[in-house]
Amino acid sequence: MRKMIEFKDVDFMYEKDLVLDKVSLSVCNQEFVALIGVNGAGKSTLLRLLVGELQPMSGTVKLLGENSTQFSQFKSVGYVAQTTAARSINFQATVSEVVMANLYSDIGKFRFPNKEHKEKVRRALTLVGMQDYTRDLINDLSGGQQQRVMLARALVSEPELMILDEPTAGIDKQSTKDFYDLLHLLNQEGLTILLVTHHVDELIPYLSRTTKLIDGKVFDIDPTKEHH
Repeated sequence: MRKMIEFKDVDFMYEKDLVLDKVSLSVCNQEFVALIGVNGAGKSTLLRLLVGELQPMSGTVKLLGENSTQFSQFKSVGYVAQTTAARSINFQATVSEVVMANLYSDIGKFRFPNKEHKEKVRRALTLVGMQDYTRDLINDLSGGQQQRVMLARALVSEPELMILDEPTAGIDKQSTKDFYDLLHLLNQEGLTILLVTHHVDELIPYLSRTTKLIDGKVFDIDPTKEHH
């Protein structure tokens, strides 16, 4: 199986605090993996190492087979941040403009989107069930709808791998379930997913496996035996 994400014996410290201790973790092609852990367990450090924002003190971090610090295949990776990311867009952007923004490297700074770009946006919004909202302002949508738009934004470049960081924080239960149903569908269609979260209960039916960060180490767990 092709490894889409690979951490091998990774150590990381903030000053004198050892945050990650000989962490080895891999996510293979077409898996749907949840990474859970309490606040401060090192989940966001792990993500920052993955996207090359931080460098490991020792060990290696690879993304799509490339060393994360020299990673260049950005179009192949989609990223959805916590819900607040959508709400922090305080300019008056429409849904289609928010999704189109992720194609600007293709379009070029001062050129206008062509038919093909518009079709990609339409297709991404259709995938997430938001095709009827293209002209709506992002700030007028509910939290759940905003998160679907952010997912469409990540999908528009047709990535092979999707990384989601607490994507349903602050979203109601039904919208969360709908969002996970959607991810499950995308996963079945071949998208590899790593989802970082506090809560794994609603996700259990969809996951290939669950990993947990405890005291800087990663463990594979059986979530059905976990107590919340």
